[in-house]
Amino acid sequence: MDQQAQTNKRNVTFLVIVAALGYFVDIYDLVLFSVVRIKSFTEIGISAEHMRTEGEYVINMQMFGLLLGGLLWGIIGDKFGRIKVLFGSILMYSLANIANGFANDVHTYAIIRFIAGIGLAGELGAGITLVTETMDKEKRGYGTMVVAGIGLLGAAAAATIGKHFTWQTSYFVGGGMGLLLLLLRVGTFESGMFKNAEQDKAVSKGNFFMLFSDRKRFLKYLACICLGLPLWFIVGILVTQSPEIGKALGAKELLNPGTGIMYTYFGIAIGDVVCGVLAQVLRSRKKTVLIFQGLSVITVIIYLTSTGLTESNFILICLFMGFAVGYWATFVTIAAEQFGTNIRSTVTTTAPNFVRGALIPITFVFELFVHRYDIVSAAFIVMGILTIIAMLSVASLKESFNKDLNYLEQ
Repeated sequence: MDQQAQTNKRNVTFLVIVAALGYFVDIYDLVLFSVVRIKSFTEIGISAEHMRTEGEYVINMQMFGLLLGGLLWGIIGDKFGRIKVLFGSILMYSLANIANGFANDVHTYAIIRFIAGIGLAGELGAGITLVTETMDKEKRGYGTMVVAGIGLLGAAAAATIGKHFTWQTSYFVGGGMGLLLLLLRVGTFESGMFKNAEQDKAVSKGNFFMLFSDRKRFLKYLACICLGLPLWFIVGILVTQSPEIGKALGAKELLNPGTGIMYTYFGIAIGDVVCGVLAQVLRSRKKTVLIFQGLSVITVIIYLTSTGLTESNFILICLFMGFAVGYWATFVTIAAEQFGTNIRSTVTTTAPNFVRGALIPITFVFELFVHRYDIVSAAFIVMGILTIIAMLSVASLKESFNKDLNYLEQ
């Protein structure tokens, strides 16, 4: 191996590590509210009967920020470069998390989570775009797998710190880790594919409306978003609202959503690695995602029929539910591989954040079913609807394994 090849390999390895650590901090900050919701709300004076509804208000504000931020950072990534997103997004959400430690009422809390959501939106899309554009097309699946596998352990860190420290300290740690990582990013380099696309002045870059100007392109984009819907429903509602679901199932003790989220993300991290390897072995991302979507239905059925749940059984179920929806990195990789370099960052950044942001309408529909039936029946119905939509979406997309990504959308 010559000197240039060795240098390139080191650069790519460094890029994957930096992207993985960035996603670690991103996930830490993203799930921290779910971990410290009860502890922080109790301290700022929210009553027990308003705990769930005020929690939905704050998480929806964060999700709205993710929706807006996904669009903002995606366009910046395609117009000005992927690296600028990596710097700007982490600075924004790190400062927001430090500010969050000083919140003393629910409205201030919600506004800060909205700002943090905007910042959090840029991390994964920019990282995955850089990795897919920089690595060999035969091996890029391994790169995105490492980013997600390490990154998702940030949830475990959030649960651990949230359990052993005050909720304010937990937010300060998230902000501090982000600012430290900002320094590490000084050595990262821009995508060669982006540099080539930048030279072509005639081609529109980061034009979000391009995704809607062509029917075929729009349906492909919509399918990329819809295939990830069940994942966020499981984390954002089924695990986050586990105290209420556990009560309906006659749980023997109050289920801890912080613990549930930690083990769910442990499962997702393991699932992401297995999913990534399986996609490489099968040489098909589509088949792999369909297998995992089928598994997720089975695990949710087990969860929602587990009457008299104990804490240990709940932990085990969360681990398996997380594993079954551990196709997050593969989902984002599929989105990146479906579109040309001039709108790839826009797609890769908006798609996962629109999935996260979809929790707003999903929560609304879920609440309608809760009031009409009960919380367990509502969970069954919504999971069924989302899984059907997700599976049809996967089936509609072309296989993108080994696809050459060095092209532009016209």
